Amino acid sequence: MMTSMAARLLAAVFLFTSAFLVGPLTAPAGAAAPPLVAPTTRDGHADFDFLMGTWKTHYQRLRHILTGAHDWYRCEGTSVITPFWKDHGDLEDGDLRCPQQYVQGLTLRLYDTQTHQWSLWWATAKLGLVPPAQVGHFDGHGTGVFLANDVWHGRPIVVRFWWTMPRPDHPHFEQAFSTDHGRTWETNWICDYDRAG
Repeated sequence: MMTSMAARLLAAVFLFTSAFLVGPLTAPAGAAAPPLVAPTTRDGHADFDFLMGTWKTHYQRLRHILTGAHDWYRCEGTSVITPFWKDHGDLEDGDLRCPQQYVQGLTLRLYDTQTHQWSLWWATAKLGLVPPAQVGHFDGHGTGVFLANDVWHGRPIVVRFWWTMPRPDHPHFEQAFSTDHGRTWETNWICDYDRAG
């Protein structure tokens, strides 16, 4: 059963996409927007099953993004991930405890049975829904790539979410930005998950 929080976030996503879907991901009238991630026929509706449950999360965040800096800082947190729609969606409710910041965040993941792609939506208690969604899928070897066009301080970028499982039951997530259409990437957010109990 979906929680009231998940229901509110779903409603916000649907309202946003129906009323405000304009900008870099929207093609001119009569044209189809090219996908950033190649389509797949692989059924990936269960690909996030490994993430269900309660986790201790360990973050590394780049202090100054897209400046060539290499100064990182660490945050700790917890995440609880629950499925809904028979594994065609899940909600991650988590927090980050950083040296000078506390973040309450949600990630909503929705699976499209027509395109076999996942859409990953991020929200915080402070900012609400933070579009656009990252869209993509896992390959057959357990690596998930999710991309979106976005803007960072006025600069057009491509955002990449990258999921792997370097060790059994220890998911690894990275966020990276590209200012050259994906030719090069700067990683700015890393998270490693350890099961809590």
